[in-house]
Amino acid sequence: MTMKTTFTRRDVIKNSAGLAGLGFLGNSMEHRFNEADKQTGIDLKGKVNHSACRWCYQAIPFEELVINAKKIGLQSIELTGPEEWDILKKHDMTAAIGWGKYPEGMGLPNFFNKMKNHDQLVAFYEDLIPRAAKVGVKNLITFSGNRDGMSDEQGLLNCKKGLQRIMKTAERHDVTISMELLNSKVNHKDYQADHTEWGAVLCEMVGSDKFKLLYDIYHMQIMEGDVIATIKKHNQYISHYHTGGVPGRNEIDESQELNYAAIIKAIYDTGYKGFIGQEFIPARADKMASLEQAVKICDI
Repeated sequence: MTMKTTFTRRDVIKNSAGLAGLGFLGNSMEHRFNEADKQTGIDLKGKVNHSACRWCYQAIPFEELVINAKKIGLQSIELTGPEEWDILKKHDMTAAIGWGKYPEGMGLPNFFNKMKNHDQLVAFYEDLIPRAAKVGVKNLITFSGNRDGMSDEQGLLNCKKGLQRIMKTAERHDVTISMELLNSKVNHKDYQADHTEWGAVLCEMVGSDKFKLLYDIYHMQIMEGDVIATIKKHNQYISHYHTGGVPGRNEIDESQELNYAAIIKAIYDTGYKGFIGQEFIPARADKMASLEQAVKICDI
């Protein structure tokens, strides 16, 4: 995922309610939405569960995005929160990974590796986890925070202490908390969870099957490369995947350096049954056409 260090992407949650209040549009618009849901999508093989991140399409009203995404074979719009989950459910869609409005002053640079944040973050997740479980959202995102001079060892210890406080709730509700791995080289300077090995160690330290990693292919290609070998080595710690073209985080086609068809095959050869979340920023004017192309590339 890519955002400014002020974590302005969380504002998407406030602004992406889209067409949730359909009442003012009248029955004719509601009928059109229902008819659109019935239209047949593209011919997919059925092996891959397809998803896309809301923030990459924030110019599109949310319900319009949901309808059009479903038509091209997606089952999920992710990085969405409680305000959007009812709309997804209405159209028989889900959020492969969700989030919420984080406590004031917290976000990607300032999260679980700071002990001072633990009480507020624990309260936040203790509230969000059962809400997610109630609507069938099985995965929630979390972050390490920036180093700010902290050693990797201390960051591991601090994250462990905070995360272990929410594991009983996550286990009880069967919701996985997934820490995203991000690059600290280009997009997120000083972010601590910037290597898969660090994340795998944290998974072992937390000691719960309900804490895993969100492996962002774009970010980890920048930081460490060896994407397929890393996935094979650490797949037991990975609960979710994100895409993105390298360099630039645009379309995942021949305009960039990664072979996404081979990567997705390697992921599914590990026995993975979850979602592939498209998190590239479409460079073309027709953003839905770019998303449909990405779905086809990943539909192994």
